[in-house]
Amino acid sequence: MSLNRRHFLTRASQGAAVLGGASWVIPTWAAEDGVTSKSITIGNSTALTGPLGNAGQDHTKAIQAAFAQINKAGGVHGRELKIVSKDDGYQAPRTVENIKKMIDDSSALAFMSLIGTPNNGAILPMTEKAGIPVLGPITGAASLRKPEFKNTFHIRPSYTDEVTRMVQQLVQMGLQDIAVVYLDNPFGKEVLGNAQRVLADQKLKAVASIALAVDGKNHAEVAQQIVDSKAGAVFLGTTGTGTTDLILSLREKAAGLPVIGLSVTFTDTKRLGKHLQGLAMASVFPSAQVMKFAVVRNFHASMEAAGLTTTGLGLESWINAQVIAEALRRAGRDVTREKLRSALAGLRNFEVGEVAINFTNAAPYVGTTAVKLGVFGPDGILRS
Repeated sequence: MSLNRRHFLTRASQGAAVLGGASWVIPTWAAEDGVTSKSITIGNSTALTGPLGNAGQDHTKAIQAAFAQINKAGGVHGRELKIVSKDDGYQAPRTVENIKKMIDDSSALAFMSLIGTPNNGAILPMTEKAGIPVLGPITGAASLRKPEFKNTFHIRPSYTDEVTRMVQQLVQMGLQDIAVVYLDNPFGKEVLGNAQRVLADQKLKAVASIALAVDGKNHAEVAQQIVDSKAGAVFLGTTGTGTTDLILSLREKAAGLPVIGLSVTFTDTKRLGKHLQGLAMASVFPSAQVMKFAVVRNFHASMEAAGLTTTGLGLESWINAQVIAEALRRAGRDVTREKLRSALAGLRNFEVGEVAINFTNAAPYVGTTAVKLGVFGPDGILRS
């Protein structure tokens, strides 16, 4: 049975000293961390290598392209925007090390687009304690959306929203024998719990709940367990290159089995090639390959102007870059972390093309909530 898509973003003070009748204007800088008279630096720790390396590289290039475009137009209040990205390989201890160093050396005004549930989970207590804004974590984990996280601003919907929409879609299609495959880390386990609750609401239970190693080393065994479970459909709470290995193994054993994933599940579309066709996933942003969307056209124009290539995965971070730039404009010339936080919290109906950002009135701050179903066509393009 095929899946049908219709059912599926300083202060500059000068002191004048009068000494012995002579006057000097002595420039001093009472700047906020990461801010100088000429630039504003935003920090990022991401997977530039490892199982999510291709995704992290694409997100980083997207931010670089967005900032280059903004800087070419004069920057923000005359300052250029800079992004400093440090590789963590999708390993939470390395994320902590990277973020701690940037906090300790006062090198970043804020952080943005950190990839991963365990990674964000490890650093958000640190950034909250330091009062540093964090924009657009690349995770939809509900566990990271708490009232006490007053400096964290999520752009994407939650995984709870995604899981609810996707599992309900499978059930509505009459696909009730559902196997759930989850990544064997905090992200995957949280998604598994969400899926089990949604199935229970439908008076159903997964025919199998199977853990996929973060590096995908057990992909062949997982594929065989799916087949042995006699599942009528598969829901994937996974991400990274291990997912690609699993799909390739599964296509060898059960080519026509319906598979649906989260918005972060399929990160290696090039290697999947023809096996993308028919795969479905939650769509929380416009597809980066569908040029009818103004945000997509602007994204690609920005990447091209910067001389950077993209798989499209970085569209989310390109949108994040537009959001943080707008908040910096609203925060004013004498920007501080608190002014930036307040500016972010006040964003309502800020449009980046077809994406409208409306942060909730209080923490947890969430900018978008819409979830659609997308299906990959024979051309490898996701359409929702």
